[in-house]
Amino acid sequence: MAIACRSYAKINLGLRIGAARADGFHELLTVYQTIALHDVVRVSVERGSGIEIECSDPRVPRDESNTCYRIVDRAMAALQAKGRVVIDIDKRLPVQGGLGGASANAVTTLLGLERALRKKLPAAERLRIAAEVGSDLPLFLIGGTVLGVGRGEQVYPLPDLRALPCVVVTPEVGVSTPKAFAEWDRRNAEPKLTASAASDRMNELSRGLSAWLSEPYSSAPSRFTGRGRAGNPLLWLVRAGIENDFEQVVFPEYPELCEGKRALVRAGAKYASLSGSGSTLYGLFASKGAAERAVVRLQKQGWAAKATLTLTRRGYWSRIFD
Repeated sequence: MAIACRSYAKINLGLRIGAARADGFHELLTVYQTIALHDVVRVSVERGSGIEIECSDPRVPRDESNTCYRIVDRAMAALQAKGRVVIDIDKRLPVQGGLGGASANAVTTLLGLERALRKKLPAAERLRIAAEVGSDLPLFLIGGTVLGVGRGEQVYPLPDLRALPCVVVTPEVGVSTPKAFAEWDRRNAEPKLTASAASDRMNELSRGLSAWLSEPYSSAPSRFTGRGRAGNPLLWLVRAGIENDFEQVVFPEYPELCEGKRALVRAGAKYASLSGSGSTLYGLFASKGAAERAVVRLQKQGWAAKATLTLTRRGYWSRIFD
């Protein structure tokens, strides 16, 4: 019997790129936020051996390069389990969209595999395996609002904030994350942009995040939260000067993405940004009605736009399984 799992997406509430590391990765500082858009992953374990991936989207790899394949390979060994694992991915999230779709697929595959086998890995082992497979995977083992540091794989749960209306715009372009990092490195090879300067920029965002976390809920300016304690501090967080560094390299290469961000702001978004390295853009809105009106406006302009919500940690875990 197949175990069906909803594989929820994420957006990045700010992303700061630091210096390149000896292992080829970059130091990162970001706040991940899960949202209600999702793929559906079905996992079953049958007699035999091997790992089979099924997906109607031709862009999704079906071999060992797929994150689902890699995480199952490691998990089966860790669980000392045998069988032929079949993974069916109903792809609804964009590929190379910056929403963490492949990473979310892998984590939900792991959770579905545990249910199918009636075995469970210790939490620390789950996180270790997830981090080995990819930098974005561990956040999906926490959900909600998550601080990401290191190369993004070191994750820490932030206060579980209530849901916020969100509009996601998915332009028909794919952005390669490795190419975006390469362009970042090329631009930052100039003498004026040293490793020390990169460290200073990381520290600047770190101080901003620390200030946000240490402030009482009611201290955020009312023009950002709307109604004091009844407002949502996510708007205060993202309006406190947090930006996505990838916009500096992606927008010049894909001007339509910059225009998409402007369109979200014109449609009423309190904050708009690229998610990850793109190409997905998102806007945060003050109310569900404002988000729905923005979708109508954006669709009339030719943008592929959807209204959704940010997911709290509790909401995330309560919705994964049917």
